[in-house]
Amino acid sequence: MILRFRGSDGQFRLTVQPTDEFPSLLSKILDNLPKDVDASTITLSNRPANGEERLLVSLKGVAIERVGLSHGDQLYLKYQQHTTVPNGHSTSSLPHASSNRLNGVPILPLEDYPISPPPQTSSADGNKNLWETVQQSPLDNQLDKQDGKISRPRDQKMCRHGPKGMCDYCMPLEPYSPDYLAEKKIKHLSFHSHLRKINSATNKPELKSSYMPPLSEPHYRVKRDCPSGHPQWPEGICTKCQPSAITLQAQPFRMVDHVEFASPALINILLEFWRRSGSQRIGYLYGHFDQYTEVPLGVKAVVESIYEPPQTGELDGVSLQEWDNEQEVDEMARLCGLQKLGIIFTDLIDAGAGDGTVICKRHIDSYFLSSLEIAFAARLQAKNPKPTKWSDTGRFGSDFVTCVLSGDVDGNIAISAFQASNSAVEMVRADIVEPSADPSVMLVRGEEEEEDGSPSTTRYIPEVFYRRINEYGASVQENAKPSFPVEYLLVTLTHGFPTEANPLFINPGFPVENRAMVGESQELKALSKTLGAGAKAKMGSRLAVSDFHLLSYIHSLGILSKDEEALLCRVARTRDLSEEVSLQDTPGWATLMTILVESGERPPKRPLSPSLGTGTGYRSDSEQLAKRVKGVSLK
Repeated sequence: MILRFRGSDGQFRLTVQPTDEFPSLLSKILDNLPKDVDASTITLSNRPANGEERLLVSLKGVAIERVGLSHGDQLYLKYQQHTTVPNGHSTSSLPHASSNRLNGVPILPLEDYPISPPPQTSSADGNKNLWETVQQSPLDNQLDKQDGKISRPRDQKMCRHGPKGMCDYCMPLEPYSPDYLAEKKIKHLSFHSHLRKINSATNKPELKSSYMPPLSEPHYRVKRDCPSGHPQWPEGICTKCQPSAITLQAQPFRMVDHVEFASPALINILLEFWRRSGSQRIGYLYGHFDQYTEVPLGVKAVVESIYEPPQTGELDGVSLQEWDNEQEVDEMARLCGLQKLGIIFTDLIDAGAGDGTVICKRHIDSYFLSSLEIAFAARLQAKNPKPTKWSDTGRFGSDFVTCVLSGDVDGNIAISAFQASNSAVEMVRADIVEPSADPSVMLVRGEEEEEDGSPSTTRYIPEVFYRRINEYGASVQENAKPSFPVEYLLVTLTHGFPTEANPLFINPGFPVENRAMVGESQELKALSKTLGAGAKAKMGSRLAVSDFHLLSYIHSLGILSKDEEALLCRVARTRDLSEEVSLQDTPGWATLMTILVESGERPPKRPLSPSLGTGTGYRSDSEQLAKRVKGVSLK
């Protein structure tokens, strides 16, 4: 049989047997490649891009017929070339400078290397670009491998072919098809759909061109180390290092498509603080990201818990305080398989009707997210960038979301989900804009910000424009100075609850942290009551510990070791009986139970209710009193 191979240096054919193993083809493949190709880096793939790649040397014992290849099939090759150094020697991608050990034994390509190898000054890893070394999330790797095309059934009216044929009326659509998005009323492209759209125009495998990252983050700051040779900003500036003019427009894609709350109890617990105090509240969302099937190649944020940091609630806002144990809370979330997804805050004012309705402040004629809130969300997104191999900087945008609990037009409490656009994040990072007293507009900073009226030496303010539809229905460009509408900096997300709730934590009864203002505090007494540790730890505590607030409080006590905390989180997450038995046998858990018994409410020494079948119970209070008097008699 004949197999076709295609790589960056051309294509060739090889005559092979179906029973041949893949490593036996190495010498034949090298004869058709350049002499400086590193044999240990040759990979085979079934597609030119986004296919399943395997190292050729890792397919030991795998026959050609085993993978389903037939006569005339084509495989795609990827490989690296030896890097030539000044002394005339070459180094491969392996971290060893020689292919043999000191004893002459050859080094196998698949051999494991030390966890912390010494730094290699001439290694090929030092010459790799940022997008080649970045570690994406498992979900992004999964979506990268998916085709993403939207299948369509055979049109009974327009299709004239047989059941196995295909035409323009039934062929699969691309995930960024405008007609499909308009039909399903999808306002924004998903991130991976947007990526497929621009990558198809940037990288074309049929042209045999080198790979170029299709994504590039906006940069509105003065570039450092300008090659023109002039002094650094603010002493000097030129057209190569100064940022170009900014034209704001609605962002056509969004990094996260949907926010899903695992249970309505999460929202009710947050609203309980406002109902009891009348003050606003803010919390951080912890959960995980998953694929959202309602949008092609979509991503949704699944919220499993809301953690409330130290704060001071007021009637019209929240003042955040120093969060000392943020890293510890993030570590407990990691042990539970969660991560920080975003924030949620309330903006509620009682309507005074006595029926639970609230005032509608955010609507189409006012604003949905104020300029101050957009700047706050942009700073949080800048602190939580998204790693991706499709960007020249190794990161692009952010998955951090912002949710608001406020009144709708009917007076009900509703959830809204947003993200600041990538342009908004960069403008806040470059200190170009600042919030306004009018929540519906954002201010552009002036060039003269120093006290003496001289130009600012800390920032460069480029020209900012935005496009709008005027009263004649024409699209016109306006100067954004001194202010512009905040809608140009927003991306809206959808939100909701699952049809069948299956939350990770099923016992949300432990007091929430940092609620001393409403008389609610986390104490050993509350922990003892939740775990049922009056005199002895009862079985079934795997259900009682299924609360993220309780897990964070146990961690703050510092009683359990790292391994015991990991086991505790597994019990709370999986609710497995064998894991619970293992937890109760640990010394740290036994110490915690002893402390709870000593600090909690002790049970009465003698039961007040009769003991059935023992004959030791008292029939009345007078008989019990007579028994006590007899015990202290002088006779």
